[in-house]
Amino acid sequence: MTPQNLLDNPLTTEKCTVGCPIIDRCLGGGIPCNSITELVAESGSGKTQFCLQLTLSAQLPGSHGGLSASSLYLHTEFPFPMRRLHQLSHTFRPSNNHNPCDYIFVQSVHSVDQLLDIMPKIESFIKNSSNSRLPIRLIVIDSIAALFRSDFDNTMDDLKKRSFLFFKISGMLKAMAVGFGLAVLVTNQVVDLMEPNEGVNGLRVGNLGCLYSSGRPICPALGIAWANCVNSRLFLSRNEDFVIQKNQMVNGGVGGSGGEDFVCRRTRRSLHVVFAPHLADTSCEFEITREGVFGVER
Repeated sequence: MTPQNLLDNPLTTEKCTVGCPIIDRCLGGGIPCNSITELVAESGSGKTQFCLQLTLSAQLPGSHGGLSASSLYLHTEFPFPMRRLHQLSHTFRPSNNHNPCDYIFVQSVHSVDQLLDIMPKIESFIKNSSNSRLPIRLIVIDSIAALFRSDFDNTMDDLKKRSFLFFKISGMLKAMAVGFGLAVLVTNQVVDLMEPNEGVNGLRVGNLGCLYSSGRPICPALGIAWANCVNSRLFLSRNEDFVIQKNQMVNGGVGGSGGEDFVCRRTRRSLHVVFAPHLADTSCEFEITREGVFGVER
């Protein structure tokens, strides 16, 4: 294998559609298999909505961008949003009459030790599903940061132990991703960035010198060590815009005027590619509706 061979015959990786052509186009076709993709965002930006929609899209046949697969969803913080999943499933149109929620397997995880304990069981579960109609080919962990934030102090020994666990967990996930052709999506939280330099400790990671959301500089939780454990990093931002709306009343106001204008608040959400071996520096706007997460053409 030479560089010229890669240019002439680039390696192709199967991808799972997100369920929106605009977002898929931004991501080069969707979430790739055989690797770990991280989704970074502050609370309320749409991480969980994105994950839920992906578990439904994974069930689509390959001709529609899916993986013809079931999903394993590991949630670490709040109760699993089953009501929202059922709401999204009404928009989802399977090829037959099966209930799409039946092919999303949910497991709560409350600590790093518990995650490590169930890893062999997860591998066995995936292996046993390989002969089923919809084998498991998507793993979602929502979120990885919650497992580490409360169990470790900011001491040298704990930081070393934490970094060791980062590489151990990511190594096991990557091995399963490659061995079974899985797509792995992991969400991460953010922390406020107090330093004047770009990135973390003055080190720029990825395409964006600094991440901004809700009008303030932030950076992904878990630091540089974790950043080296994932193959791709995506960032969801949210910002509030104030828009002046014209009053459309015909007979309102004094003398039949249209009345006074008013100011309304609008949330603008964007998806950014921070780093990925197969993607350029791209971004797109999206919105969250009752039906799901959809890109917006600007």
